[in-house]
Amino acid sequence: MFKLKLPTDPHWATIAKSNLEEVLSDHAWCEQKAVSNAITLITLLPEHTAIISELVKIAQEEMDHFEQVHEIIKSKGWVLGRERKDNYVNQLSKFIKKGENRQFFIVDRMLFAAMIEARSCERFKVLHETIEDEFLAKFYKELMISEANHYTVFLNFAHQLGTGMDVKKRWEEWLSYEADVVKSYGNSEAIHG
Repeated sequence: MFKLKLPTDPHWATIAKSNLEEVLSDHAWCEQKAVSNAITLITLLPEHTAIISELVKIAQEEMDHFEQVHEIIKSKGWVLGRERKDNYVNQLSKFIKKGENRQFFIVDRMLFAAMIEARSCERFKVLHETIEDEFLAKFYKELMISEANHYTVFLNFAHQLGTGMDVKKRWEEWLSYEADVVKSYGNSEAIHG
């Protein structure tokens, strides 16, 4: 999926299903961070009206996802819990080239966002296919589709903003880097864990 070079180890699904409360809480915070990421991108692109309009929609949709996950948590009698670090995302952020020009930095931020959406989509697919709770399985299928759309939007923005750059080559570099990073994950009850 999305040319990810290393699929999620099936063992992760077993770990995730063993503690859905933790997975849902972590998932809610991932959605909150996705909202923040979209807002950050808006602040970087004030001159791109059409892109801002799309990013606003993504931020609203991610906030809606946060609310949906929180409602599921409440319906099960659980509480959200404190925000968690996302070490996977933090490791990915180290690959963003900050010393290049503004254009390269913005394109890299879009590719960073696309990478996170691609892996999240793949994890949601795993949950959809393995989780016994029919409501949650359907929920994760819907989110899988949404994340796939976000992935496409971010990747398209990278190409649109990367005029004169080899965005395809840079995306391949991101895919290789992410494959090395994700080797260390898949052992905890977290969306990217």
